[in-house]
Amino acid sequence: MTEDQDEISLERPALMTIRKAVETDIPQLLDMIGLLAAFHGDAVEANAEGLKRDLFGPAPWVTALVADGGSQLLGYALLTPLYRAQQGLRGMDLHHLFVRDGHRSHGVGQHLIARARDFARAAGCAYLSVSAATGNTKAHQFYQQMEFVARPVTGMRYLQSLA
Repeated sequence: MTEDQDEISLERPALMTIRKAVETDIPQLLDMIGLLAAFHGDAVEANAEGLKRDLFGPAPWVTALVADGGSQLLGYALLTPLYRAQQGLRGMDLHHLFVRDGHRSHGVGQHLIARARDFARAAGCAYLSVSAATGNTKAHQFYQQMEFVARPVTGMRYLQSLA
């Protein structure tokens, strides 16, 4: 190795595995859910018991994919099923996509989306959807680079509490 090579030595990116979450991931998932909620100014009401029920209970409601960096989870994608009855099409909503500070702009989000696409296709889905807050231009640009097509939101969405 020459002196020039020493001076311009680049750090190799850490190895990362994208996989389905397991129960031992719950504390780190809750931490990242809290970080994403804080970014959006939302309160965190999620807890370990509820996340365990929804990811691993008798009737799992959501799927979590994680970017495992070995010593820490680097990010996650949370997927929920969708359906377009008028078209008879299954879909998957990328409900959350989060990458920890220090690991953004290194391909983690791209790998999570690629795995989310694979998961959705394997589940018989015809589409993958995602939304981003109106002012989150970085997210808008990222999703467009990942070949998502912006669709206008039409009408009002209503909510009724069942508690």
